[in-house]
Amino acid sequence: MSSSSADKVRASHILIKHEGSRRKASWKDPEGRIISNTTRDAAVAQLKALRDDIVSGKSKFEDVASRYSDCSSAKRGGDLGSFGRKQMQKPFEEATYALKVGEISEIVDTDSGVHIIKRTG
Repeated sequence: MSSSSADKVRASHILIKHEGSRRKASWKDPEGRIISNTTRDAAVAQLKALRDDIVSGKSKFEDVASRYSDCSSAKRGGDLGSFGRKQMQKPFEEATYALKVGEISEIVDTDSGVHIIKRTG
């Protein structure tokens, strides 16, 4: 195995955008009306509730991602595929690399919004 592929990770995520997000529109809110009226605190509260449902086993990560994530990866159950260092925003990269495969992160803030990340590889 080459060192370049060894240093790659694979992850899925759920993104909730808010008024501070860089791009205030998504596949489920093309006009950005909801996003523009969502505070970061409200986005975090929603994401924490979703995370609790996943961790408790009430919901599956992929199902929650496909319904609630503001990222276009929602149609793939949140799957972002494999990526290496410096391909994602720094906080996202650091959180992903810190997880063990199968683990789900706490809330991660980026310019895009707030995320929870599941490392899948």
